[in-house]
Amino acid sequence: MRHLPSLNMLRVFEEVVRHRSFSQAAMGLNVTQGAVSRQIKQLEDHLGVALFVRTPQGLSLTEAGAALSPQLANAFDQIEQALQAVRVPNLRQHLRILAPPTWATRWLSPHLRGFCQRYPDISLSVANQASHESLAETDCRIRFGLAPAEPWRSELLVMERHIAVASAELFVGGQPPELHRHPLLHILHEGKRLKVWENWLAAMGRDDVDARRGLEFSTLDQVIHAAVAGGGLAVIDRQMIERELKDGSLVSIAPLEVVGPYGYWLDVAAEKEGLSKVRLFTEWLRNTTH
Repeated sequence: MRHLPSLNMLRVFEEVVRHRSFSQAAMGLNVTQGAVSRQIKQLEDHLGVALFVRTPQGLSLTEAGAALSPQLANAFDQIEQALQAVRVPNLRQHLRILAPPTWATRWLSPHLRGFCQRYPDISLSVANQASHESLAETDCRIRFGLAPAEPWRSELLVMERHIAVASAELFVGGQPPELHRHPLLHILHEGKRLKVWENWLAAMGRDDVDARRGLEFSTLDQVIHAAVAGGGLAVIDRQMIERELKDGSLVSIAPLEVVGPYGYWLDVAAEKEGLSKVRLFTEWLRNTTH
C-alpha cells in the first residue's frame, strides 16, 4: 500500500507554489484562505518539514518545498497524460445523436460550431436512422412529434411556426400566387401527410381550397427544394427556411403564422442522463434553441 497524502493536499500545494500566495491560491481553487492554510499545514505535518516561509518579499519555498515542487509538477503532468491517453478514445466522450435529417442539416449543423468550440473533447456522431441495436447506443435523440415519448425522458425544445411560402418568381406584380393555380406541396411523416396545409387554411378562414390535392415528398428538404424551384406552394416551419427567407428565394404569401401542433423534442434515455457529455449537450441545446 502506498503511503501518500491526499491528492487534494498536493493540488493545494501546487496552486500555492504557482501564486506564491495563500489568498490567490484560495481564489483559484474556489475555497477559503483558511482551507488552503489547513491543507498546507496537514501536508507539512505528513512530511515533517516546512514547505513555505514568509519573508518581507512575500511567500517563499523552503529548501524542502523547492525540491518537492518540480517533482510534483512532473507527477501531475504524467497523471494528466495517462488520463488523456485513456479518455480520448473512450466511447464515454463520443456523443451519439439521432436527429431528423432536415433539422440536422438546416438547424443543428450550422450551430454545431459553437458546441465544438466550447467542448472540444467531445466528438459527435449525428445519424438520422437507427436500428434496434444502434438505438441502444444512442445517447440522445431529437424527435419530431406531438408529445413526450416513453420510456425516454422527453422535453419540448421548440414548436414549429408554419408559414405559407412560394418562390419569388410566382409573384406577379408583387401579388402572391393564387392557391388554386399552383400545386400544394405536402410532407409525409411516418407514411402519412402532415396536416399543415389543413391547419394553415383553417387559421386563414379559407374553405375554398382543397388541401388534399398536390404533390407529396418524403422529406422536408425535398419540399423546400421544390418550392424554391417554383414547383408549388408550401407551408413550412419558418425556422427551417431562415436562409431562403433572408435571400428572397422563398417569400411568404400571407402574414399568418401558425404555431404547432408539432414540435422538436429532446429525448434522453434515463440511464444516459448522468453522463457529462449528455448533460453538456442538452444544456447547450436548451440555451441555443430558446
